[in-house]
Amino acid sequence: MAVSIKSEREIGLMREAGKLLSRTHLELEKALHPGMSTKALDRICEEIIRSYGCIPSFLNYNGFPASVCISVNDEVVHGIPADERILEEGDIVSLDTGLIYHGYQSDAARTYGVGKISKEASQLIEVTRQSFFEGMKYAKEGNHLNDIGTAIQKYCESYGYGVVRDLVGHGIGTEMHEAPEIPNFDMGRKGIRLRAGMTLAIEPMINMGRPDVEWLDDGWTVVTEDGSLSAHYENTILITKDGPEILSL
Repeated sequence: MAVSIKSEREIGLMREAGKLLSRTHLELEKALHPGMSTKALDRICEEIIRSYGCIPSFLNYNGFPASVCISVNDEVVHGIPADERILEEGDIVSLDTGLIYHGYQSDAARTYGVGKISKEASQLIEVTRQSFFEGMKYAKEGNHLNDIGTAIQKYCESYGYGVVRDLVGHGIGTEMHEAPEIPNFDMGRKGIRLRAGMTLAIEPMINMGRPDVEWLDDGWTVVTEDGSLSAHYENTILITKDGPEILSL
């Protein structure tokens, strides 16, 4: 499948979608506190997105029952919010959400500590976030897709962390998942050449232990196989001639 190059009009809409999603994440971070249920956070997320006149893109996407994936501790991605799931002091929680603005998508994820967290957990969150920016150094016209993932992998593995192989980033536009797939690791081939006007969702998913993951019986929640903590960081970006423009920051 060809990778779409966005027009100036489309880029304008995606910029706005990204800005509103960035604002959504700031509001969610403010709302997050020990003792709240993950479902309460999901309700807040949906309310915020709809208050901007946007559509929560995750809600009912392939049957997902919520507006935000909330993944706690050893949950890597796609955790389903629930009234009985209460966040506790010391947890780490990944919030992955997206919205649709005038038909265009934005997708972003952040991992936060709930209250006071351990030094180890804090480092995992920071390294995962920084690995995204290490990948961004290569996200410019003329480079290859593999340059991004290789940089992310090198950085995270230098800390002894496991880079998840079973899940990857993706192109984004009018659909949440468009071509190309974007691994966070060296795929052993160059991949496509990056061109100005491509819009991509880059999302390192990094485990404190091994990279291996498994799916829970709910068919959605992905957890680390060894029970280690996992962090997730994602932004929607635009490739330009001069480097990436991060739309959701």
